[in-house]
Amino acid sequence: MTTRHVVVVGAGPAGLAAAEAALGAGARVTLIDSADQPGGQYHRMLPEAYGAARPERLQHGRRAFDRRRRRVLTHPRCAWWPETSVWALERPDPQEPAVPRVHVVRGPADGGRRSRLSLDPDALVLAVGAHDRVLPFPGWELPGVFTAGAAQALAKGERVVVGDRVVVAGTGPFLLPVAASLLQAGSRVLEVLEANTAATLARGWSRRPWQWAAYGGKAGELAEYTALLLRHRVPCRVGRTVVEARGDGRVEEVVTARLRADWSVVPGTERTAPVDAVCVSHGFSPQLELPVAAGCTLRSAPGGEFVAVDDDQRTSSPNVYAAGEITGIAGAPAARAEGALAGWLAAGGAPDAPALRPLRRSRDQGRAFAERLAGAHPNGAAWPEWLRPETVVCRCEDADYASLCRAAGNAASRGARVAKLETRAGLGPCQGRICGPTVAELSARLTGRPVERPAEGLPAAGPHHRPIAQPIRLGELAAAPEPLPDSTESHPRGRKTEQNS
Repeated sequence: MTTRHVVVVGAGPAGLAAAEAALGAGARVTLIDSADQPGGQYHRMLPEAYGAARPERLQHGRRAFDRRRRRVLTHPRCAWWPETSVWALERPDPQEPAVPRVHVVRGPADGGRRSRLSLDPDALVLAVGAHDRVLPFPGWELPGVFTAGAAQALAKGERVVVGDRVVVAGTGPFLLPVAASLLQAGSRVLEVLEANTAATLARGWSRRPWQWAAYGGKAGELAEYTALLLRHRVPCRVGRTVVEARGDGRVEEVVTARLRADWSVVPGTERTAPVDAVCVSHGFSPQLELPVAAGCTLRSAPGGEFVAVDDDQRTSSPNVYAAGEITGIAGAPAARAEGALAGWLAAGGAPDAPALRPLRRSRDQGRAFAERLAGAHPNGAAWPEWLRPETVVCRCEDADYASLCRAAGNAASRGARVAKLETRAGLGPCQGRICGPTVAELSARLTGRPVERPAEGLPAAGPHHRPIAQPIRLGELAAAPEPLPDSTESHPRGRKTEQNS
């Protein structure tokens, strides 16, 4: 009997759990991640070169993660490919359904001799995670304005502080661990601002109170973060956020204001505070380029679009599974449960195995938590009132709100593709990953047409359709794929091959 080959893309909590489960079911696993260490954002750690003597404080589930990491990366049937980017998924002939071919480049993103390889797995598990979504406001393009995730990554992964006087603002419980990481790295956090009002938070979190018994671990995390903020005397305020950043060449002060439930500003509540850094997050955008390239169906839900999966984490594409934040923002425990389910079943494990019952229960609890989270921390409908004509909407191309309004007012350029060419929003290096959802939302508001009818012969325009999912050099694209290395090749500590060094 031939051993099934499972490729897992993403080595965060979901991906690592998927790899472990697939190995347990007898499969051969190739685990791919663009970072040099597994763990994702949740378990991000200092590089070994830093010689860290102790683990990060407030690292929930760290010991279990370290054990899982050792088991996976030292397993004889696991090939660990760090610093590897999946730049495309090549779908087979629609008449012969099969798993997409996986095209990767291996080596540091800024390296000059990366290897181009292709994989043809028996099953594919996508666990690529999400990134911060930041709604634009005047001055958000100034140096010193960071996404909350970027600030946390610098603090946790490099022990770099983004500033001495920092304001953390936006919405969602993610603001608390970000503030905690900044404090531990040495920043002074002036305040944490939750944009939603107390009434909105209470409505969202008080729904189905009997379910709270299943969230004991999250309550413990909340208590630890709260205790840390109290020790450092960091005030947490609700119904207030940053509506403007000001400065000459970099951020020097922020304007905060009290908000109504719809996020419109309450006149007369503006307040100015001197800062040298601002960390902002308005939720998360799942990274959907690869699922869309694989042909996976998406579903609309509060908070955005996500990959649609069945009870076994299967997507609409044959033998393609999805787990983690691309299926819903539910936290690390739910991501681990989804990943374990996806990995076991992708490897051909028995769908009625007793060990799957607690995983399904944890997954279902995570889905319920995701609904509660979306209800308690929505983005208010009136946030565009913060914008001015000169407010930058696309930072890569300096496209401002006025250009978006002009395109929306011109019947000839209302189509998404034409508007993109006219405003240049989404044509920069990030290719709309940051501004895409925001531009789509603003365009729908301005034109009054939430859904665009696709042109004949073309798919509907959307911010996640990217045939080339990650940047690749023209020379790498032109070169023929190299022969695959030994299937059990593994570099458990981010060690590079001679070719990639």
